[in-house]
Amino acid sequence: MYITNQQDVAKIAEKSGVDWIFIDLEINGKEDRQGHLDTVISRHSIEDVKKINKVLTSAKLLVRVNPIYEGSKKEINRVINDGADIVMLPFFKNKEDVKKFIDYVDGRCKACLLLETPEASEDIDSILSVKGIDYIHIGLNDLHLGYNMKFMFELLADGTVEMLCNKIRQKGIEYGFGGIAQLGEGVLRAEKIITEHYRLSSSMVILSRSFCNVNKVSDLKEVEELFAKGIKDVRQFEAELNNKSEGFYKANQLEVIQKVLEIVGEKEKVVI
Repeated sequence: MYITNQQDVAKIAEKSGVDWIFIDLEINGKEDRQGHLDTVISRHSIEDVKKINKVLTSAKLLVRVNPIYEGSKKEINRVINDGADIVMLPFFKNKEDVKKFIDYVDGRCKACLLLETPEASEDIDSILSVKGIDYIHIGLNDLHLGYNMKFMFELLADGTVEMLCNKIRQKGIEYGFGGIAQLGEGVLRAEKIITEHYRLSSSMVILSRSFCNVNKVSDLKEVEELFAKGIKDVRQFEAELNNKSEGFYKANQLEVIQKVLEIVGEKEKVVI
């Protein structure tokens, strides 16, 4: 997935092999939660849905709406009518919100949950009993804030992501988590994270702002080169992962845990 409301960038991302273009309408409550952090608050508009839908030919259009509020039904109707292939519900806390969301979508497009609150994580069994969920993405940014953690990938190291993935997989729902930078980049390198995606049978990831920051790279030719190389590198790395042993994945898991402990300032040895 790649988040953009720019037509030229969406076309480049699609051409490079990005599967889902992501319009982000979520704003309610986000400033309060993340305004003090170096995170992306997209400020896309509902008009962007039709605009981006017009230029896509193969990639799916995902639209993240606001958490359930009095205007949710109208907002969801609008984005579906304007061409959303997938609608994503963020920051839900309970089964009731999920049920409302699924009812509002009403089978007209795919329904995706963004699981990013401790309440939802802890009530996952009840939430998974709702029929009609097509995808679940585990949002590490808000979820780690909700647990008062220092670093979003602590949730990968402490087993929370694995627990959620296992429960979601048992229900036959496709899932993913977090985001990645270009290979070789990131505080926790993208290769380490992608290997964990494979170990946990995840099939979804967001290309982070640092993968291609169009606020810093405005030349479209350079954007195209970044995407072409970045996606090619990821796909090549994925192909290599298909031939790795269980021991390789276990060793990578241990390295991820050790690196996360270093990042958050803890140095204990880990045995798994």
